[in-house]
Amino acid sequence: MPALTVPTQFGPLTLFEQGGAIERVEWDGDHADDTPLLTEAARQLRAYDAGTLTQFDLPMRVAGSDFQRAVCDQIAAIPFGETVTYGDIARALGQSAQAVGNACGGNPIPVIIPCHRVMGAKGLTGFSGKGGVETKVALLRHEGAAGLLI
Repeated sequence: MPALTVPTQFGPLTLFEQGGAIERVEWDGDHADDTPLLTEAARQLRAYDAGTLTQFDLPMRVAGSDFQRAVCDQIAAIPFGETVTYGDIARALGQSAQAVGNACGGNPIPVIIPCHRVMGAKGLTGFSGKGGVETKVALLRHEGAAGLLI
């Protein structure tokens, strides 16, 4: 699977492409494949990192169940700098907040599908990316949403 690692302030992020779509983003790695989609995804990720891009526009394919894809679709619709709760997504999908939390934790394309914008009913919760909650806070601060944390 072609992959390209992009250094960011949140750590090196590796973009994985399969069949003309971004399928995964992982922390760390050292990949340098060059495809038109990976080049564009890297450009957008660098622009996000620089604070000049607020919405990604990339073909993505989320592996998993229909529910996993539905949760990722809900997450992808959260605007830059805003947050929603697991309960908000659960109500929209007619599911439990716990099920949404599990699906959120299984998001295969973090940052681009901004699961860091999903909070618990009482505020900040965990984050499945490298660095855990500290990385989530850094991403929210980057987007100007840190005021929601206090």
